[in-house]
Amino acid sequence: MSITAHPDLFAPVQLGPLTLRNRIVMAPMTRSRTEGGGVPTPMTAEYYKQRASVGLIISEATNISPQGTGYAYTPGIFNEAQVAGWRLVTDAVHAAGGLIFNQLWHVGRMSHPSFQPGGALPVAPSAITPRTQVFTENGFEPCVTPRALEREEIAGVIGQFRQAAEAARFAGFDGVEILAGGGYLIDQFLKDKTNRRTDDYGGSIPNRVRFMMEVVEAVVGAWSPDRVGIRISPIGTVGDIAESNPEALFTHAVRELNRFGLAYLNVMEGPTPGSRDGVSTFDYQVLRRIFNGLYIANNSYNLDMALRALEENHTDLIAFGRPLISNPDLVERFRTGAPLAIPDPATIYSGGAHGYTDYPALARAAE
Repeated sequence: MSITAHPDLFAPVQLGPLTLRNRIVMAPMTRSRTEGGGVPTPMTAEYYKQRASVGLIISEATNISPQGTGYAYTPGIFNEAQVAGWRLVTDAVHAAGGLIFNQLWHVGRMSHPSFQPGGALPVAPSAITPRTQVFTENGFEPCVTPRALEREEIAGVIGQFRQAAEAARFAGFDGVEILAGGGYLIDQFLKDKTNRRTDDYGGSIPNRVRFMMEVVEAVVGAWSPDRVGIRISPIGTVGDIAESNPEALFTHAVRELNRFGLAYLNVMEGPTPGSRDGVSTFDYQVLRRIFNGLYIANNSYNLDMALRALEENHTDLIAFGRPLISNPDLVERFRTGAPLAIPDPATIYSGGAHGYTDYPALARAAE
């Protein structure tokens, strides 16, 4: 397909009060580059600044609390040092003419006692052991059996999301994205493999959606809804998670989300990042038609797929992940048809500048 077949990929688009300079979104990608205390560094600011030509950056998933932390060397946004570190990032992105949302993350059961205050068990909707591993400072370790949240604790966890949204405003972000997919806490409440509760947060679809809705209500109470997006993964299986009736669950969930007037719905179209197997078994266009805000299509899109999706009116925005790791000037490469650099998988989570801020833009690559 010709690059000029649908020029709207490169044209400005309105997202609530914000004007995005194109329809290309940087997907949230964990890079494990903090050096202590979950504080973003000047190197983090340089990394995001290099990629500020996209219409919107969605930051890597950011821990909303010590309890919500589950992976080594990932950033947080629950103390002053972390907020100051993120301010370096947002200032750098804005200086380069970009826009950036902060993705709010509570991992739930996808954690380990080594991350938890006092070595406590991770929390979850139900005490079901995930048959997978988490990345700790000692390397990959098996997940443990989490502790089921007591009914009276849930309001406090919801409060963590609100506090994180308020902190993101102080840090200079343009908005926030609620991570409600990926096998993490909100997803664990949504899906029936991980939610076996018998109270009003479990059982029926409306009950399992309740936690997500209360989180959204708290976040839009801290920030206007037109600066809030949400990410879901209807058929996602990461973190040993699954749903027996994803069509019924997510059509109900998206209809309920329309009560808030959110800026966008970011949908992981596939079971895992990087895999589009099974995409045809779920009709994502139903969610697009239901949702009143902008729709972000996400998962292994290339340029031709993106242009086709826009031409066929299947999406409003397209998220790109790994291509932006190795191509900080991805927008220009797409615009000109230049070849793409391939990311080195060995450096995705390795720490340091190599494989992080040293991928050259076209002008440097030609030198």
